[in-house]
Amino acid sequence: MSYQKEFMKAAIELALDNINHGGGPFGAVIVKDGKIVGQGCNSVTNHLDPTAHAEVMAIRNTCRELGTFILEGCEIYSSCEPCPMCLSAIYWAHIDRIYYGCTKHDAAEVGFDDSFIYKQLDLPADKRKIVAEEHDRESSQKIFEKWMNKEDKIEY
Repeated sequence: MSYQKEFMKAAIELALDNINHGGGPFGAVIVKDGKIVGQGCNSVTNHLDPTAHAEVMAIRNTCRELGTFILEGCEIYSSCEPCPMCLSAIYWAHIDRIYYGCTKHDAAEVGFDDSFIYKQLDLPADKRKIVAEEHDRESSQKIFEKWMNKEDKIEY
């Protein structure tokens, strides 16, 4: 069995087991140097947290385990193609590669349809279902000025 198949199997087993414990049907593992260094399951309903998707939970657990917020050199194996939020988190974490089992279309067929979000992102901010509007940009820019002048900042 190839190592990719082994790690994908671990993600799938997490997802299957998670269903038995009241969680959603998603699991993810993060691998570095050929070893699983973190994992997560969909815990949205268990934690009452809409951001507690399997990939996000795996990233949180891995960062805590490795003592870093940058996961370069890592790969993520997810039982399903990451949603827009999880995909963004994977990019922010600087994970090198994504492997996934089911597609976003498979997920949509069982009630996890993210196409609405993709469509919303293509719209101008003022035309989205949740309207976003700029307010008091001038005052807010002082935050970034302070950040730019901070000598001991940790950039990410």
